Amino acid sequence: MFLLVASVASAQVSRQVQPLQLWPELQGEFVLNNGDYLLLALRGERSTANDNYGRRFGLDANRLTIGYEHFWNPNWSWGATARLQSYFGGQQVFVPEVLLRHRSPVFAGITFGQRLSLERTFPNNSSYVGGPGPDGQFWGRLRIDLEKLLPLGADPATSLALRPRLSYEASTHLRLQKSDTDPTERTIQYTSLRGEVGVRVSPRFDFTPWFAYQTDYAYFLEFRDINGVLISGGKTNIVSPTVGLDLRFTILPTGGKPERQQLPTQH
Repeated sequence: MFLLVASVASAQVSRQVQPLQLWPELQGEFVLNNGDYLLLALRGERSTANDNYGRRFGLDANRLTIGYEHFWNPNWSWGATARLQSYFGGQQVFVPEVLLRHRSPVFAGITFGQRLSLERTFPNNSSYVGGPGPDGQFWGRLRIDLEKLLPLGADPATSLALRPRLSYEASTHLRLQKSDTDPTERTIQYTSLRGEVGVRVSPRFDFTPWFAYQTDYAYFLEFRDINGVLISGGKTNIVSPTVGLDLRFTILPTGGKPERQQLPTQH
């Protein structure tokens, strides 16, 4: 009986796998004297599909991010970011965000992190990953992760180090009330499972290759045959495998602060 129910449930959800995405990103962190930091990041996005002819610089989209984060103590911090996403064809999306972060050691040198954020999108952003829909939408995002810092030299604070990390993020559209004219939505609209290995070359430079399995949970207009059998539409999981490389340059204050708490490149 259980297998029959599971089979029926899985048959109601279709799955589409998109071509591999490539997301390189260049980051600059400007560290303040109290250990807080300002962030400036520029990311490009490109699909490996064969229909990219005519893209500027070969990119389907690019994203500029500025941010600030303040640490209350080694475990808690808060911050704000602002992102400007530009797509091939001229569409642009502006996304301000506020966030709360908690990180703490759990066992064997592993750190458990949680990041909760609220953001708003302007204007219509039908191409935005994790945020399709009309103007003025609020989105909630929750990310959890596990990471471990593995120094390879004599000085744990400044030597070459590896930073393996696994994260999972889920996003949902937030609205106080739903009218009868609102489109049908699923509870969670976007998730991202990401694995990475950061490489700290020095306190001033590190890079992080990563792979993510990103999924949009969509609901399309259903089309059925004369017998009521679903032909297309309905619940659809759109999977986008993504490979990225983050390059980060850190500018320290006078005297340096190599013992500061540096976050992963997935801010």
